[in-house]
Amino acid sequence: MVDIKYQHKTISDIIFQFRKEKNLTYTEFEELTGVSRSVLHRIERGETKRLELKNLKAIAAALPGHYTEIMECYLQEEYRTENLFEILNEILMCEVSHSLAPKIALKILQSPNKDTEDALQRLYEFTEKLSDPSLRVALYKIIVKYSREHGVMKYIAKGLLQKHLIERLDLKRLEKSFHDGQEVLHYLNFLSLEEQITLYLRMTLLAFATKKYDECIQLCKTGVLLEQNDTELKARAYLAMINSYLLSGNYDEAEKALEIFELFTYDFVEEAVKITRAVLKARRKEYDKAVPMLQNYIEEIGKENKVHLVIELLDIYLQTENMEAIAEILDKEEELLPDCPQTPQKHFDIGMYYRLKSVYSFKVGLFEEGIEGIVHSLNHFGVINDLKEREKCIRILLYYSAKYSKPIQPYHANLLKKVYN
Repeated sequence: MVDIKYQHKTISDIIFQFRKEKNLTYTEFEELTGVSRSVLHRIERGETKRLELKNLKAIAAALPGHYTEIMECYLQEEYRTENLFEILNEILMCEVSHSLAPKIALKILQSPNKDTEDALQRLYEFTEKLSDPSLRVALYKIIVKYSREHGVMKYIAKGLLQKHLIERLDLKRLEKSFHDGQEVLHYLNFLSLEEQITLYLRMTLLAFATKKYDECIQLCKTGVLLEQNDTELKARAYLAMINSYLLSGNYDEAEKALEIFELFTYDFVEEAVKITRAVLKARRKEYDKAVPMLQNYIEEIGKENKVHLVIELLDIYLQTENMEAIAEILDKEEELLPDCPQTPQKHFDIGMYYRLKSVYSFKVGLFEEGIEGIVHSLNHFGVINDLKEREKCIRILLYYSAKYSKPIQPYHANLLKKVYN
């Protein structure tokens, strides 16, 4: 047999080339794969039209460098749904072959032996059980694309929703995730009530994270009307709506909603109520009441939430030029900032903390410390891809650099450029 240089390889080609390169006899190849010599001989000569799965798996496992190539060859001729699902399960255990998953998924949907909607349902249910988020997204994309092409609205909706619920966890793409969620809303009638509730309440949180306060309020109102039970997600969405009222300057509505929010019985509610009441006083500029509340609550609540109050207090002290009080807060920095921020709001608040700290540093002549604060602030705003807040940081730096005739040194310029980009 001559060397194989076909444009489209077959499994027989791969076996022949491998045996030739390794100088293996059929007996040695049988020992390597666990497949009998007679079967290997028939496969290599192209006499086996449909390779048994157990033999395919054995040969592919014995040739790890050709694993993906072997599976791709097999897929060219395989249309049986059960076998395709078995191969899909098989390749998911081999990380280097994950790129094959969408191809296999598409073959499953194209199987002539299955009704389109039945095939979509089975693939959807299979995808739901996967633990790898990136694989799930890849398969949901196939489900959505195929559903669009065949007019199956239900699985356009369900696939888009599940893809959205995974991708929204990426803090770098919050804005994109919000727009993706808006697309899912167009297919609302094809989702179950439970899925509709999940979408509205999750979109409420996303709208708040992206500072779309009017949208946050409306999404929450709709979601709360649909959700008849008291759930933690409902409570967190309600809190996002309250904070949207607060940050929009609608303090009366925030206070009304806070009274309802207090009735939820989840662990985070008590601290959230304290924080919100204190912030409301601060935003109304009732500093004589706000400052004692903020100071007391900072001592009472857990470390993970202290930063919400700290930034309000720092802002008040900067407005009233109480530099001594600011210095006392900054001395306790390690006690006041969360150790492992996970949410967009936490990163935003920590970014605000460092920006306020930098303003204080610039005001008292600590220029190096001011730059350091700006760098930290840029980092946290960068995590959530908040370009507007990052631009504010740069403007603050340039303002104080000009005000005090302090040129930015090359080291700091390079550091800022690196962090900002």
